[in-house]
Amino acid sequence: MHLKKPRVVGFIDLGTNSVRLLVVRLNTNGSYTLLTQQKEVIRLGEGEYPANRLTSTAIERAISVITKLIELAKSRGVEEFVAVATSAAREAENGEELCLHIEELTGIRIHIISGTEEARLIWLGVSSGIDIRDEKALFIDIGGGSTEIIVGDQHEPSILRSLKLGAIRTTGTLINPEKDGKISPDTLKQVRRHIEHEIVHIAKQIRVLYVTKAFGSSGTILTLETIASSYKPFQSTHVSGFLGTDELEAMISYLSGLPLEARKNVQGLNPERADIIVAGALILHEILKATKISGIFVSNRSLRHGLLVDYISRIPEFPHAEQVSIRERSVRHLGKLCHIDEKHAAHIVKLSLQLYHSAIRSKLFKYQEESEELLTHAAYLHDVGQFISFSNHHQHSFYLITEVPLLGFNQYEVLMIGLVARYHRKKLPRSRDVPFQELGRTERRTVRILSLLLRMAENLDRSHNCRIEKAEFSRDKESIVLSISCISDCSLEFWAIESEKDTFFRTFRLPLHIEHIPLDHK
Repeated sequence: MHLKKPRVVGFIDLGTNSVRLLVVRLNTNGSYTLLTQQKEVIRLGEGEYPANRLTSTAIERAISVITKLIELAKSRGVEEFVAVATSAAREAENGEELCLHIEELTGIRIHIISGTEEARLIWLGVSSGIDIRDEKALFIDIGGGSTEIIVGDQHEPSILRSLKLGAIRTTGTLINPEKDGKISPDTLKQVRRHIEHEIVHIAKQIRVLYVTKAFGSSGTILTLETIASSYKPFQSTHVSGFLGTDELEAMISYLSGLPLEARKNVQGLNPERADIIVAGALILHEILKATKISGIFVSNRSLRHGLLVDYISRIPEFPHAEQVSIRERSVRHLGKLCHIDEKHAAHIVKLSLQLYHSAIRSKLFKYQEESEELLTHAAYLHDVGQFISFSNHHQHSFYLITEVPLLGFNQYEVLMIGLVARYHRKKLPRSRDVPFQELGRTERRTVRILSLLLRMAENLDRSHNCRIEKAEFSRDKESIVLSISCISDCSLEFWAIESEKDTFFRTFRLPLHIEHIPLDHK
């Protein structure tokens, strides 16, 4: 992805409590300009737990706010959106429904991301705004439905966790306030015990790493620091941008003892957050206590900044661009975990891309940067299922690709990669297949084309000896010619590729002819 002219991009984070918009102009000199950022409370997760279903009222609020934010972004010149949804949509059985409805109304696709990917983006957003270099630090983000806990340095995260602990979730399921909104000491004890139980394993992992510094993001932590800065007992000792565990403990006692209406008037506390702030404070305090860290530095960067950094990391003109992207590293890591034949995998990638680009030149379909990348990763991982069993390994490949966290990808991309790998052998995609049937018409067509190219590439290395050096399509009037060049006898590959002629015709409505071109042919 190259930047030939300035581009205005909008980044949207649809969370459990609020939706955030970040609009930036990417400049051709490798810099970017912040144009606007907005945050609106929508309480998408309100009433969701424990039924795991978004309420109609919450959905209406979300759609109304997102529609307005998209209109605002477009008025600022946004030509591309990167939009994700987190815990509330991820866990709700109708979360995907909400995203599809928003796409129908606005044309903007919102991708639901995994908890691990959410944690990675938070780390990326916060770590890119601080200077810790090789020092490992703890990163905490307390959302409405989940809390992300990360350990990492400036360059790479070593622990990525998403816990089902959030300010809205904890309030709705564990806090039963008194009539006036006060929260009793007994309730506080009950909530603390629950949090301790949820974090015991991750806290133990963190303690053995001897991490001493913590950074916090999210509205909950920012709000708590703001309250502390104006809370009289701490006004003379509070350090701006830092929140100590002693301050947290005092605020928990203070805020929980206030009636809800009085809590809404606390300086620095948004009234819309008054009913969930105690739960957020308890979560933060217990994590710091369990990891033996005395306080937390507060950052105003978060997931949306991670989306920005992740986006520009793929643009060569930007200094953040990586030699090897997190997506590619994640794919290679899964391949190594499953002990794939890396030489064969790399050769299948090479052949798949030769077929892909020559098919575009032959006008079989139009180029899409996204589909090229999906094919590349599916080709590399197509045989990971053999780690479980050779029999039906294409189905096992789909399972591993979609169940093992692939960092840097949203759930839609993971599903597409998994399906392309799933159909690289045996049965072709069928409309009644689950989850193939859940895709839109365009996505189903993409899977059919990419999986066909992968099937053909696999047949062109049937022997696993990398004998085919080149395989490319060309158009010959009303038919397509596949020209194949070999470095040694490849009769097995020629026999295998013949079996795909019928599928090729059904896919492109053009007959396929196969010819052998000697390598020294000019």
